[in-house]
Amino acid sequence: MNTSFLSTERLIMCNYSEQDFDFVYSLLSDPLVMRYIGDGSIRDKKGAEDFLHWNFQMYQLGTDYGLKKLIRQTDQQPIGHAGLIPQMIDAKEELELGYWIVRDQWGKGYATEAAQSLKSYAVQELDRRRLIALIHQANHASASVARKLGMRFDKVITLDGQSVHVYATVVSHD
Repeated sequence: MNTSFLSTERLIMCNYSEQDFDFVYSLLSDPLVMRYIGDGSIRDKKGAEDFLHWNFQMYQLGTDYGLKKLIRQTDQQPIGHAGLIPQMIDAKEELELGYWIVRDQWGKGYATEAAQSLKSYAVQELDRRRLIALIHQANHASASVARKLGMRFDKVITLDGQSVHVYATVVSHD
């Protein structure tokens, strides 16, 4: 297994590797998982491969960036991914906090747990004051996670031809 990036009470976060292709493909080919991601379309095997390679490019920016595989500590099973993604929104550099969970693990608090850990990391280790979440307007579950992190609706943008809500939080440094 890869060296962990972060861990929480129930999760280990680590970089993806080529050996994770089958898991990534299962996640990206699930229509219910993908309905609020990008243009909402599922990915074929080539799309899953491209996604993995995109993540590998993110990792080249430094260990802080890219989507990290979420592994459940009790049984070492992958259950999704979450991470910090540099984004350009309205010609401004932003840091997105993103999270995807496999369908059979929805509603168990894993997205909130991973996102809270990443938020703390971004504030404490990267000295980031502002984080965003890009959320499809109909994705009420992801919006709920963002609100639990203290994020609030900021604005609507168009991304990949889709109307996307930007949730943002500004963290004060005490």
